[in-house]
Amino acid sequence: MHTLAQVAPTFVEMAHRIVWCVAATVDENKAPRTRVLHPIWEWDGQRLTGWIATSPLSPKAAHLADNAAMSLTYWEPGHDTCTADCRTIWEDDLTSRERGWARFANAPSPVGYEPSIIPGWDDPSTESFGILRLEPTAVRVQPATVMMGLGGELLRWKA
Repeated sequence: MHTLAQVAPTFVEMAHRIVWCVAATVDENKAPRTRVLHPIWEWDGQRLTGWIATSPLSPKAAHLADNAAMSLTYWEPGHDTCTADCRTIWEDDLTSRERGWARFANAPSPVGYEPSIIPGWDDPSTESFGILRLEPTAVRVQPATVMMGLGGELLRWKA
């Protein structure tokens, strides 16, 4: 097992390079449900935090109301993969939503985008716009070279 400081920078680099991930929640019947999402990750040297611009009116939001856990996995065709198992928290107040909107609007490409491109999201006060904070409880980074037996190191951290 590694420290978060050993894993987080490599995780953020890989996640931001791949951009899109498959995110899993558990529905009301305890069945897994997945969707493709586009988080932004921040590593401040001590804490790894993820952010998702998403609707608090979605089925995903209902799943998270019952079970606030989400697992996110990134994969690219060369077989680099990374996963973050997270606790989720909605950033509900307008100030947090404005910060979240700006975080996505001002982030560099390819992770940054203008949230208003999503139909129905006119500004941060729009009812269907929300910011979901991700607090990882476990992180795993596996370069393709590890899977193929060509060297490298599997990085794992657990809270």
